[in-house]
Amino acid sequence: MKKSAFLVNVGRGPVVDESALAAALKQGLIAGAALDVFEEEPLPQNSPLWDIPNLMFSPHVAGHIVEYPGLVRELFVRNLERYVKGERLSGIVDKKRGY
Repeated sequence: MKKSAFLVNVGRGPVVDESALAAALKQGLIAGAALDVFEEEPLPQNSPLWDIPNLMFSPHVAGHIVEYPGLVRELFVRNLERYVKGERLSGIVDKKRGY
């Protein structure tokens, strides 16, 4: 990565080697990072990541919306009805396309 780069991880914690990231940030090898996931969640209080000024944190629920539980419930009920009728389910992930 360029020294001006920022690493952002909002996917899965183990994707990023936190020790290597900490070293890269402390040594100025990259400009900064933003994480909302970690190898261990919640991030332990003794993690060296807490003391890195160019590292931003957000809670793993950063995208939480109040309506989310109701939306999930509605999707589940709709899909259960479709399943019982032998119909195609909504929200199926196309593994070849990656979403």
